[in-house]
Amino acid sequence: MLKAPAEDAQALFRRMAFNALISNSDDHPRNHVVVAFAEDWQLSPAYDLTPTAPPSNERRGLALSCGNQGRRASADNLLSQSARFLLPREAGAKILDDMEDQVRSRWHEVARREGVSERDCERIAGAFAYPGFRYA
Repeated sequence: MLKAPAEDAQALFRRMAFNALISNSDDHPRNHVVVAFAEDWQLSPAYDLTPTAPPSNERRGLALSCGNQGRRASADNLLSQSARFLLPREAGAKILDDMEDQVRSRWHEVARREGVSERDCERIAGAFAYPGFRYA
């Protein structure tokens, strides 16, 4: 039995959105599993979240399907299935807005703090909150 299904469902939506916002093209089912730490099951801790700077600013894809438009890493596609994560569309949109703001404003600071060189930051800058995330 899941310990906190509603919370885990919303956390999974956030994780899926984060993958899209950092252009993680290596998302896979093992990133999104449930584990039993005691008697109850819960969403596993996040891991292996890797930004990729693809060549297109208009369209990016995830490895896993995330909405009615399949693997397309866009806000519109993510929101198309927000109800499956126990989120009304408006609540899902608020999560995406907040997360996009955080990724856009903090990725560089976090990368540098964690030891990513300025040169490597320049190489991956296009991965974060890319313009096509908002294209319908």
